[in-house]
Amino acid sequence: MFKKGNLYFPTEKFRKSALANDKKIYQEAAKDPIKFWEKLAQQLFWFEKWEKAFVHKPPYFQWFQGGKINITSNIFEKNTLGFNKIKNKTALIWEPEPTNEKPRILTYDELFKEVNKFANALKKLGVKKGDRVGIYLPMIPEVMISMLACARIGAVHVVVFSAFSPSALRIRLQDTGAKILITTDGYYRRDKVINLKQNADDGVKGTKVKKVVVVKRAGNKIPWQKDRNLWYHELIKKQSDQCDPEVMDSEDLLFVLYTSGSTGTPKGTTHACGGYTVQAYWTGKWIFDLHKDSILWCTSDPGWVTGHTYTVYSPLLNGVTTLMFEGAPNWPTPDRWAQIIEKHKATIFYTAPTAIRMFEKLGTDLVRKHKFETLRLLGSVGEPIDEAAWKWYFKEVGKERCPLVDTWWQTETGGILITSLPGIGPFKPGFTGLPFPGVKVQIKQENLLILPPFAPGLLRGIYKNPKKYLETYWSQYGKKVYFTSDAAYKDKNGLIRIVGRVDDVIKVAGHRLTTGELEAAINLHPDITECAVIGIPDKIKGEVPVAFVVLKGKKPELKVKEELLALVRKQIGPIAKPKEIYIVKELPKTRSGKIMRRILRKLFTGKELGDLSTLANPESVEAIRKIIKK
Repeated sequence: MFKKGNLYFPTEKFRKSALANDKKIYQEAAKDPIKFWEKLAQQLFWFEKWEKAFVHKPPYFQWFQGGKINITSNIFEKNTLGFNKIKNKTALIWEPEPTNEKPRILTYDELFKEVNKFANALKKLGVKKGDRVGIYLPMIPEVMISMLACARIGAVHVVVFSAFSPSALRIRLQDTGAKILITTDGYYRRDKVINLKQNADDGVKGTKVKKVVVVKRAGNKIPWQKDRNLWYHELIKKQSDQCDPEVMDSEDLLFVLYTSGSTGTPKGTTHACGGYTVQAYWTGKWIFDLHKDSILWCTSDPGWVTGHTYTVYSPLLNGVTTLMFEGAPNWPTPDRWAQIIEKHKATIFYTAPTAIRMFEKLGTDLVRKHKFETLRLLGSVGEPIDEAAWKWYFKEVGKERCPLVDTWWQTETGGILITSLPGIGPFKPGFTGLPFPGVKVQIKQENLLILPPFAPGLLRGIYKNPKKYLETYWSQYGKKVYFTSDAAYKDKNGLIRIVGRVDDVIKVAGHRLTTGELEAAINLHPDITECAVIGIPDKIKGEVPVAFVVLKGKKPELKVKEELLALVRKQIGPIAKPKEIYIVKELPKTRSGKIMRRILRKLFTGKELGDLSTLANPESVEAIRKIIKK
């Protein structure tokens, strides 16, 4: 990459080899987005072509109406590269957490056979097209196999993140009415075996689940009910490795995935077969520049939408190798993540800003021991990446060589909608980039909106809750405009900066401040690893910001606080000055790396903290509570 002013661009060498390298693509897409997506869809395999590309009856819409497709046919026997060309190629590299275990490698042919066997086993259990199947599995190959097996026979998969509590699992199983659950005996996390089967047994209480299929992973002792439990390996033993794909209508349900809302019941977003397949294929191809020899390591668990699309479906649709790791990126050594990149020769590394800041905290000297010679592209996902973290990631991991794509999207959108294409650019630290070709956005009163014809992978509804669908996404600006609930603004180049959720707005004496803006300013301080800003009630100003910061240096805390107050005053203004700055050892986070700001807010309100089982570090909450009390 080379720098021009405050913008970065791909080198001429990278641009020439990139699959999308001409900015005219944006003009072509803007001229007729429907025709553009239709052209892209034609390059995939359809049993029957659609009758109409886009049908809009606000707030509902359809893509490729009347088209017949199966996503697994496009991954396997009808792959765009030709199945004979990829059948002996590695589809999945699975790295277990224990370092004394060997990685598991599956070729496309081996994966196809495993998927077909399990698809046949599910059919034998009575699973039919349209039935919902719960998947409560960690980062092991069977999570991918289970998803693909469901898609193969037209069953709707409902993946539940393995760190979610039994009650969180129960809510999702009850809502979808799933009769089958796939889980495991246990899995490894920081050298401990997590007894997931026990959680699964608690979670199926009060649901319609009749059979629980159990993958043997850790070999730990588990409770067993003969009339309900089935071993995965025994179930597939005698099954045929051939299974015809179910011919799916473009608008048939592919999966339901629940958002991890901070309040109320989680929303089950529904995604359709045709549009999702098209969007997953093309966003992966162009944004990660997926060539035949690409090895993509997306660190996201398939329990989240990032894992659905860029750990599982997108790389496989493109016929490339996807890498999956069972454990924590800093276990048993702080640079385990770096070792994995070099061990498996990953070419693309896609992770969250929280992880990036964690790597930085380990110390740059440790990172510089690794050359990352195979890396050619970096990605960031999950939350806005601040300028300081962007520059560190670009310099120390990408070696100022790799384009760095920051990406904006949601569980609801199904795939990335805003980013800079690596073969075109430009890239600007702290800014996400441009809308993906064929996606129309508008920023109104700082609110990010998506305009018709929408992206093909956008959700089609909230499962069994049309009222919630209408209220959440289509009421603020009318039924023809999708409201993202994110705040954003553009620079003079048209690049978009996401500054956080609209509901993460603090009103200080009538002035609107976003927590994302405040956090970006604080993160510019060289001694700060990461931070979280929340708003708390104030009798005079209505609300005031308070900040929680994690230090990486040994500078006196009082000195750091003084410098941070001066920095915020300079970057934003005196109105944004935090009322209090708390120095903490770590912030409460989910296993996917999301900072749980709502829990920090509740520490000030006296409200019940709720379920902390989804946190990777629940002990951090009590430690922060003690600091606040001081």
